Amino acid sequence: NGMVYKDGIYHLYFQYNPYGSRWGNMHWGHATSRDLVHWSEEPVAIRPDALGDVFSGSCVAVGDTIAAIFTSAGEHQMQSLAYSTDAGRTFARSPLCPVIVSEKECRDPKVFFHKGTGLWTLVLASPLEHEVLFYTSPNLEQWTFRSRFGKSWGRQDGIWECPDLMEVPVEGSSAKRWVLIVNLNPGGLYGNSATQYFVGDFDGCTFTCESAPETVKWMDYGPDHYAAVSWSGLPEGRHTVLAWMSNWRYADRVPTRQFRSADSLPRDVSLYTRDGEHFLAVRPVPEVENLRGKAAVHRSFTLGRKSKEIPLPASCQGHCEILLDASSSRTPLSFRLSNGTEFAEILVDTQAGEVRLDRSRSGDTSFSEDFASCVFKAPFSGTKLRIFVDACSLELFEAEGRMAMTSLVFPSKPYDRVCVQGTGARISNLIIYPLQ
Repeated sequence: NGMVYKDGIYHLYFQYNPYGSRWGNMHWGHATSRDLVHWSEEPVAIRPDALGDVFSGSCVAVGDTIAAIFTSAGEHQMQSLAYSTDAGRTFARSPLCPVIVSEKECRDPKVFFHKGTGLWTLVLASPLEHEVLFYTSPNLEQWTFRSRFGKSWGRQDGIWECPDLMEVPVEGSSAKRWVLIVNLNPGGLYGNSATQYFVGDFDGCTFTCESAPETVKWMDYGPDHYAAVSWSGLPEGRHTVLAWMSNWRYADRVPTRQFRSADSLPRDVSLYTRDGEHFLAVRPVPEVENLRGKAAVHRSFTLGRKSKEIPLPASCQGHCEILLDASSSRTPLSFRLSNGTEFAEILVDTQAGEVRLDRSRSGDTSFSEDFASCVFKAPFSGTKLRIFVDACSLELFEAEGRMAMTSLVFPSKPYDRVCVQGTGARISNLIIYPLQ
């Protein structure tokens, strides 16, 4: 929530229950960073009031002030406004709250300044109607409804939440297009929580999608990528998003102590063109490379009938980045992250043009029947794969950002080796970085 960059500091607010590890009593927690990878937790920034709990929302910097617009969720859902004059540590609500009241359930306002109109623009989710609503304001306090988008567009299952709208550059050109992000639950590729997006034009009042209504575009192909929204206030041309790394099917039951999942790696987004349409490219932010330790490099090798086992660097303690080039693989390549008894299998099939992830034997799956119920698939048009392994997560990326796949895993002890298998498959380059 409220992700904003100001005076060299990244502010990350988040849905937080100070009284327990299940959803409820929503406050805004707060963390800060100067590099997107090292974070300091700050005191709670916004607490519930008579209008209700503090649901999701966004922040913008206005001079020396940070303004937060968020959903107050009591008997009804309304949009509230608060200001911080102490660098985002504490907020005082505007006496005009609520600043937007809707007849139907609406939440998760995302605000930005639209240069073309010289007005603030607010994108608001109408969850049960499968729509997003657009408002404008000269001052963040008085809002005028302008238009709506969504009926019959994209995936219509579940509810629509946490929208975002940004003008994104197109790779290899001077063009830009508007990207509207809509998170939905359920309704993803596997009936799960997921993030879809639409590409088109926005004139300050109305969004027009370039694709056919039935077209569905996914930001991430894994089961654990939700509520993805972007930072405001970043230097011109940079668009960095962050997702909540979980799934509402089991979010309150994951076997973690004493927290409930985590955020994804921050990711920079841009657009690329394929068959006359625009798609999001998603890459880990370059700041992640500052966490790398000394690399273990395995240049080239061809696999026989037996698997090849490669130990992860001892300094990893289960945290590493793996770069894999399967350019010479004519047979599906099995890449298993293992601790000897448990493993998560990544199958790279360059001939079929897809990557598959099987976490059925990755560790503890007993907390949910849904967790290990299927193999997750993603399109894979390249040959190079980046894999980020953390204590309870895997994040996979095609090297050019054409695919992202995010998944939780819960091994009983850290993965300490990779087992590679695929008769006749040739690996051009395998690099493993321990992550500090």
